[in-house]
Amino acid sequence: MDQARAVRVAVIGGGVCSPEEEAIAEAVGRGLARAGAVVLTGGRGGVMAAASRGAAEAGGLTVGILPGDEASQANPWVRLPIVTGLGEARNAVLMRTAQAVIAIGGEYGTLSEIAFALKFRRPVVGLHTWYGVDKDGVPLPIHRADTPAEAVALALRLAAAGER
Repeated sequence: MDQARAVRVAVIGGGVCSPEEEAIAEAVGRGLARAGAVVLTGGRGGVMAAASRGAAEAGGLTVGILPGDEASQANPWVRLPIVTGLGEARNAVLMRTAQAVIAIGGEYGTLSEIAFALKFRRPVVGLHTWYGVDKDGVPLPIHRADTPAEAVALALRLAAAGER
């Protein structure tokens, strides 16, 4: 697939994650790459490294939107490091670049990325992530998935449809 026209999907989650989240992220990255999508992450460890590893091993393009000043801060599976020097503000750049987002687990940084994604009208698919957040009883519009394959298929469908 022409990577300039490929769907761009961000995979977000904790910089430190459980073995289960790592396996899920790796499977998600692999599935996205096999579907021809560009895999975007924050470029560091945990879920980001696992998704990048899965995608890279499947021959996909991996892009890391890095918080720091050095490309060397990227995990070894990032093929294209984007050095921002923006710290956590890089989350906004990552969400603006993505056409869809898959959130796996995560802490408050992941929640901030979900908030940016929703603000920028990017669809968010969740696997074991922030579901219990609501505003006046209305839950966040996060599409739940039960498996990595389901998350990949749903994110690609939502991105193609331009849905939130």
